[in-house]
Amino acid sequence: MALPIHVKRIDHVTLVVRDLEESRQFYVDVLGMVEVSRPGFSFPGLWFQAGSTQIHLILEHDESGPARVFVPEECSISRTRHFAFEVEDAMAAKDRLDELGIAIVAGPKSRPDGPTQLYVFDPDRNLVELFSL
Repeated sequence: MALPIHVKRIDHVTLVVRDLEESRQFYVDVLGMVEVSRPGFSFPGLWFQAGSTQIHLILEHDESGPARVFVPEECSISRTRHFAFEVEDAMAAKDRLDELGIAIVAGPKSRPDGPTQLYVFDPDRNLVELFSL
């Protein structure tokens, strides 16, 4: 039997967005990620760093597929596709999101294994989990 490939880590997540500046504000000003340099691709985009993981944004164009993620209302938010960022304190993150007028779409709640988690949408309705241990 062949050995598995053995993934080491998630390097980056790529998202298609409608407005780079609006997304920059969310990922930098709200989540505190750092904008990093990006290779000279032939299409507009931005890259952000969070720890060892990057978020790559691509401005919606003919070859990118659509921005805007559709999550049906009857779908349980915490059980649909999302990506998660560990934060220092999920409750402090909730307070800051409240101050900024950013709707929390689920949580805060305790996960069965202990962490506190909450969920928000980015400007293109990508579901982002913030959790703390």
